[in-house]
Amino acid sequence: MKFSNVVRMQPKEGEFDNVVAIASEPMDAEGILQNIIIKTSDKTLCFIGVWESEEHIAKARPKMIAQLDKVRDKLEVLSEELGVTDPVSGPIIFEH
Repeated sequence: MKFSNVVRMQPKEGEFDNVVAIASEPMDAEGILQNIIIKTSDKTLCFIGVWESEEHIAKARPKMIAQLDKVRDKLEVLSEELGVTDPVSGPIIFEH
């Protein structure tokens, strides 16, 4: 079953384009089917990954964290509980 992750973040003032450029770099991860970046407001982004399976996303987690580490200092803290990202993931139950 396909699996997806979604990560919301808010680049710091003046860092929006830098975050998009760095996050757009190809990630060499087995099982990634699609990477999408959406601009959800003037200040926020969501990164969406579509994976072949939950196992593939689990194996790629260190690479995803390494990619996030490249932009972490360019992101606003969303809250004390969340830090700089608001991640969610789960199985894809419908697609058209």
